[in-house]
Amino acid sequence: MPKDQTQTRRSELLMPAGSLERLKVAVLYGADAVYLGTPDMSLRTKSKFSLEDVKEGVAFAHAHGVRVYLTLNLFTHNKDVEKLESFIETLKDIRPDGVIIADPGVFNYVRKHAPELNLHISTQANVCSWLTVDYWKDMGAELVVLAREVTFAEMEEIREKCPDIRLESFVHGAMCMTYSGRCLLSNFMAERGANQGNCANSCRWHYKVHMKLKDGTIKELPLTEENLELFEFVLEEGARPGEFMPIEEDWRGSYILNSKDMCLMPKLNDLLRIGVDSLKVEGRNKSPYYVATVARAYRRAIDDYYADPENWSPDQYMDELVGATNRGFTIAFHEGRLQNYAHNYDHTKAMAPWEFAGMITEVREDGLVMNVKNRLDGGDVLEFLPSDPKAEPVLLRLYEYELANKPGEIADYVVGSRGDQVFIPFTAFDREDPEAIRRNFPPFTIVRSEAMLTDDDWRRFKLDKTAQKIELGQDAYKGAYRNQVKKLQDAIGSEQMEKRSKTSRSGAAGCCGRGCNGCLMFWNDPEYAKARELLKQKKMGEMLDRDMREKI
Repeated sequence: MPKDQTQTRRSELLMPAGSLERLKVAVLYGADAVYLGTPDMSLRTKSKFSLEDVKEGVAFAHAHGVRVYLTLNLFTHNKDVEKLESFIETLKDIRPDGVIIADPGVFNYVRKHAPELNLHISTQANVCSWLTVDYWKDMGAELVVLAREVTFAEMEEIREKCPDIRLESFVHGAMCMTYSGRCLLSNFMAERGANQGNCANSCRWHYKVHMKLKDGTIKELPLTEENLELFEFVLEEGARPGEFMPIEEDWRGSYILNSKDMCLMPKLNDLLRIGVDSLKVEGRNKSPYYVATVARAYRRAIDDYYADPENWSPDQYMDELVGATNRGFTIAFHEGRLQNYAHNYDHTKAMAPWEFAGMITEVREDGLVMNVKNRLDGGDVLEFLPSDPKAEPVLLRLYEYELANKPGEIADYVVGSRGDQVFIPFTAFDREDPEAIRRNFPPFTIVRSEAMLTDDDWRRFKLDKTAQKIELGQDAYKGAYRNQVKKLQDAIGSEQMEKRSKTSRSGAAGCCGRGCNGCLMFWNDPEYAKARELLKQKKMGEMLDRDMREKI
């Protein structure tokens, strides 16, 4: 076992930044580094960054002592190669702290044409062994992102055998059901290229069983209380005849590929002890609220561990993480074996007991200005999340809202969709020091409110917590888990079916038409021929403003 690396290698917290706003939130809430990319050259086509935003974001982060890693991690097709030269020239100008790459051809190109840049190997490269880490070190990589499938035991050995290269590991966020995201299911089901940043999440769709009769007709097999016990649904893989894998399905359908979110907070001390250099949070498409909540929890956890590793416990930080939208948590492959508790078979909704209420945009002499993000009614309780990890959140109930963008006007409710801004005077915080409010809640501070959840949702939360206890070795909860599963199944009811059966459309009708990289419809359908020509005239990182499809 490698020696304790706590004193020699201090781990950084690496947060996602899907937009300039989210970058600034991540920096404010304690990220040591952020990663981001433009839509056309990374694995996130929904990235909100233009090249001008990237430059501003890098400058902002560096001014606050935060490192910036740019993603260049798509798998190139021939049409992408011609963009590389201008993109690399831009990188030289921006000077990020690292460039994340998956494609060996791109790695070789950047190494030759921009040798001054630090090159990071993406998780998409499927690095699972010390031999592969050593290979990339010899090729000139400065950091390697380990695949999510790497167990902690393997990670320890990699750290021991590869002490001279930086290692990065995912610790939190959504997990793909395939090998480090190398999936073609989305390409097949929705014509969206998963390996070019445009995954449609087909693995999380709702699937139903049908019968194919001998005459070739296909009929739905409705399940009722009368016939439910007559059937058992199984899969047989072609190379394993006679080995039948059961699928549980009821009248709501089946979700056989729906992973919970990775959360290694319960095992964070393991990674800190062996000196994993970078702890990565997934979620460039997540909201500023998600970024702030997760960053704050991990910032506090990391700092508290280094202050007192012997008495560190994950419990209080887990309570914070539940406040960010999630599908339930799992430690995934950390201990080697992925258990059934790592999947949600009955309830696929990503949810949280809190929701994004607003963001502070201005601090005035007499109060705060907040951009509203959701509906807020009179009497709602707001919680202000301080970016200082040592400061405590502040609760405030408002019974009416003074509109900052309409001076003198008072509203019973406000909504984000119409661009409402509210002014919150310091006098509303009748139990707080105004100077402390001014200091702790600067611009980009996140404010949240309690979410309205159904009884089914609360049952899911309870089930998730029980499953996590079992996954962490508390087998005494297995009986309670089975009972909670049954209660959730009974509570959901068949009326939910219509709400949950709608999936992403396929074909040209399901394309936004703006030029997402990895969109097989946009890049191949004749209806987008002229749109492709228009996109060539755009600056790198820019997309079309609207759907430019021509009906043929």
